[in-house]
Amino acid sequence: MNSLYNQEDVKEILKRIEKLTPNAQRQWGKMNVSQMLAHLNISLETPLGINFPKRAFLGRIIGGIVKIGHLSKKPLPKNAPTDPNYIIRDNPNFEKEKSRAIELINIFYENGASKCSRHPHSFFGKLTPQQWSVLQWKHFDHHLRQFGV
Repeated sequence: MNSLYNQEDVKEILKRIEKLTPNAQRQWGKMNVSQMLAHLNISLETPLGINFPKRAFLGRIIGGIVKIGHLSKKPLPKNAPTDPNYIIRDNPNFEKEKSRAIELINIFYENGASKCSRHPHSFFGKLTPQQWSVLQWKHFDHHLRQFGV
């Protein structure tokens, strides 16, 4: 499984981020490229212990079951609903969000599992550091594919 704790996987994700431009067009979904980067950033801040979203009611009921599919080798599904905690409504600065994404990925990788937050995911609940790293890699991969990189 790909992971943001694997150096080669991190390099590949960073190369793909570098290919993004402010004019990149989505292939599905509603976010523009700047919103997508901000969305990825705020979601990576959770395992970094920077934000602590509350558990979603529906997640408490079915999160554990859905988590299994999201941690499998299958890519994340297109057009899945976005947790309201991670919806970006404004139009953030592209270059700022792109730089922040690169910075946060490097911090996550360098921190390693020992510094990964133990705070539960807002939908899936408790995740191990390895599960966080796989889920974050898949999340970045999903949205980078959304924008053709």
